Amino acid sequence: MTYVITSACVDVMHKSCVPECPVDCIYEGLRTMYINPDECVDCGACRLACEENAIFYETDLPEEEKRHLDDNRAFFTEVLPGRDEPLGSPGGASKIGPLGVDTPMIAAMPPRTGG
Repeated sequence: MTYVITSACVDVMHKSCVPECPVDCIYEGLRTMYINPDECVDCGACRLACEENAIFYETDLPEEEKRHLDDNRAFFTEVLPGRDEPLGSPGGASKIGPLGVDTPMIAAMPPRTGG
């Protein structure tokens, strides 16, 4: 089980969740953040810190946000544009830094305005 970042984070990325994560499992894409489901320890600290109310436990996802569960996992398990291999579980987002790429689903979303 894991926490999932939903569409409310796209093009906003306050990153208030990042310093609260005790295992450094929140990775930065180009337009949104992603929680590594294999590194997440289900503590919920990120959800409480999120300024956009964009983070949900996977079993609590609103129906219209459920697509983000598979998409969040895809960020780590599929080869993303411009990369040669899946990101996998590198053991911490801070040592990698911003990745500058998103999953095709996020990349295809219309830009959010007025965030």
